[in-house]
Amino acid sequence: MFSSLLLNDLARIEASRLGFNPQTQPVIDIPLLPGIDQSYLGSEFIQTAFSHPVQWGVEPLFADWFVPSFEQYPQGIQSAVCIPLVQRPTGLHVLLTRRAGHLLSHAGQVCFPGGRIEAADHNAVQAALRETHEEVGIAPHYIQPLGEQPIFITNSRYAMRPVVGLLKQGFAINPDPAEVAQVFEVPLSVLMNPHYHRLHRLPTKEGNERYYFSISWEEYFIWGATAAVIRNFYHHLAAAAQQLGR
Repeated sequence: MFSSLLLNDLARIEASRLGFNPQTQPVIDIPLLPGIDQSYLGSEFIQTAFSHPVQWGVEPLFADWFVPSFEQYPQGIQSAVCIPLVQRPTGLHVLLTRRAGHLLSHAGQVCFPGGRIEAADHNAVQAALRETHEEVGIAPHYIQPLGEQPIFITNSRYAMRPVVGLLKQGFAINPDPAEVAQVFEVPLSVLMNPHYHRLHRLPTKEGNERYYFSISWEEYFIWGATAAVIRNFYHHLAAAAQQLGR
């Protein structure tokens, strides 16, 4: 586990390279959406949410940043990330990584394991599992893919397909220090609670404004594309709970 001093150092590096501190930008008041009952945050219901039709919409504030297929954003760099769900005695947790501080892009940021879809990858699912193995050492046969989420278009023109996967017992973590500084877990109940979701406004030099979500938990600050994908996952599960729950 990283010390608080090292985490603060990574935050300063990130702010320096970005030209702003994402943790200190103004927070905008938005309507608080309802939470999801714990009974709908288990692996069985999440499998049901992906295996049955659910009518739901992406995060409306970023509706233009999500597309259902790579064909709808052909200029994007096709990529995939894994949202690994870990069964713990207290419920499901989500495995996340903190990128190494020496990387040229997104240094020190919290991310899902993932990367570009290579020519040898048959699809986004295979790419997400391969990248998870390369970054954190979890072999693909320990990941049970449950479903895919809409593609998120990042500011760096990556077209990022999230793949939700359930980790099977016996998996081992062996992170690649060239890419990953830390691997940690956050309770799914925290990430799916809109009370923790904050929307920030970032003024730009051009006089425009950018917006991004963030989630803070313990010493971790999750923001940008990762937070947007989490917010979208919330919308899916909230709709599934309403339509499929009993």
